[in-house]
Amino acid sequence: MTADDPGTGEAGPTEWGANPEVGVGPWEGPWPNDERYDPELLAEGDRRNVVDAYRYWRREAIVGDMDTRRHPFHVAIENWQHDHNIGTVVRTANAFAAAAVHIVGKRRWNRRGAMVTDRYQHLHHHPTVDGLVEFAAARALPIVAVDNTPGAQPLETADVPRECVLLFGQEGPGLSKAAQDAASLVVSIAQFGTTRSINAGVAAGIVMHTWVRQHADVADAWG
Repeated sequence: MTADDPGTGEAGPTEWGANPEVGVGPWEGPWPNDERYDPELLAEGDRRNVVDAYRYWRREAIVGDMDTRRHPFHVAIENWQHDHNIGTVVRTANAFAAAAVHIVGKRRWNRRGAMVTDRYQHLHHHPTVDGLVEFAAARALPIVAVDNTPGAQPLETADVPRECVLLFGQEGPGLSKAAQDAASLVVSIAQFGTTRSINAGVAAGIVMHTWVRQHADVADAWG
């Protein structure tokens, strides 16, 4: 995670609201002798948006364990106009265990749609597309751009690289010219209705799940 993380604490109303039925209450019985567990959560209960396997764990312990499970694809989204879809993209990237999420353009973004999943997801900021390109080149990661542009390969028949950066544009203008030029592969999502495009949050979910279908071991998924 980066300094962009607001650091608002382990749990609280920002994550699930005041609903006492969400999550679990205080730990019953002797406390576990394990540094992964948070004494405050053990005492007060854990209402966070995490899978049951991480109940009562410290945030740092969750991130550390997730680092052993993350997939080798990265997700990047351009943010020139404070796109409200970014929170959804981050939440979906967390659900599919992306290696990291990259925000290209403006540093600030609306975290509301992330449902606090950004606390457990590695985030990077690049002021320009060039910064993302440098990051990807240093790790030999091809950039796969997602846009309905002439010449794009249909996602439904394309082979998405196992190690890559999936790059999305923002609602309305789509990918910038610099982003399109940086891509070694451009894929499009088949559409059959009247709308010209779907929003970045939906597109990101479709493409990430395509990566999962092609490369992930579903036996490793939570329950």
